[in-house]
Amino acid sequence: MTDLMFLQAVQEAVAKDPRYDPHAYEFVREALHVAVKHFREGQEDQHVTGQEVLEGVRLHALEEYGPMALHLLHDWGIQRGEDIGNIVYNLIGTGYFGKKDGDSLEDFAGGYDFEQAFGAPYQPSSKPRT
Repeated sequence: MTDLMFLQAVQEAVAKDPRYDPHAYEFVREALHVAVKHFREGQEDQHVTGQEVLEGVRLHALEEYGPMALHLLHDWGIQRGEDIGNIVYNLIGTGYFGKKDGDSLEDFAGGYDFEQAFGAPYQPSSKPRT
């Protein structure tokens, strides 16, 4: 799909659900590609689960934004796995993303604590350095 189609899908999604910044949609699309590469590279079926998308989000955010990841995600309206699911399902609603039978918004529930996942890697170690 073209970038123009994606931009139209984001505009439609934001018009229906303004909780998330348009940057959040671009980020989730990129994270989905990270998840596919991480979990399905070389496979014919490149469909990833909600939990795999969440792992793609974690990997992509830490790699792309480092210690600023949590701040940016919060700024875009993303604070938990369910927010990622809402963004994915908003794009499904526009026809930009597809889904398989059995997929549901609940697949994004839980996952990990965002404060821990995006903050802990950048906290000082409690062990003294030698």
